Amino acid sequence: MRIIAGRWRGRSLRAPRGSATRPTSERVREALFAVLGDLTGARVLDLYAGSGALGLEALSRGAVHATFVESARGARSAILANLEAIGATSEATVLGVPVERVGAALAERGPFDLVLCDPPWPELDRALAALSRLLERAPLATGGRLVVEHPALREVSLAGLSELDRRRWGDTAVTLFRPSVG
Repeated sequence: MRIIAGRWRGRSLRAPRGSATRPTSERVREALFAVLGDLTGARVLDLYAGSGALGLEALSRGAVHATFVESARGARSAILANLEAIGATSEATVLGVPVERVGAALAERGPFDLVLCDPPWPELDRALAALSRLLERAPLATGGRLVVEHPALREVSLAGLSELDRRRWGDTAVTLFRPSVG
């Protein structure tokens, strides 16, 4: 696994051991970030961060800060090792709290320009409910976007957000949202 583009292009990333984490494939990350476009100056939130590959890709492509939320100790260790290896520790915050309980800690750090959410697929419904509650406390910035990675055969929706785009690659899909107007 490696960073696809930007200032750390080609740098290898450490992934947590075991099968509990399902890293986003390089193919999906490359296509997703092509859709997202310029991230210069963005503040990013990476939920269910795993190895941190999504947030690290955003930092590599110009985001100014990424907040990683990951409750699994092994995954947090991988994120911290990856940040250290590329020299990005000052551009990131790693929170070792379950997404369901991180609201108060994020309220002070938001709003976010980009929220990346790649929950464990068997827990998708619970993750979407937690995400809805979380966005009430740490809202998206004006013009902000939310990306939810999910099984391709599954539709996702979130109250108060409008779907911008949906893309599919094999068994993986991402749906992009923005705050609803009006």
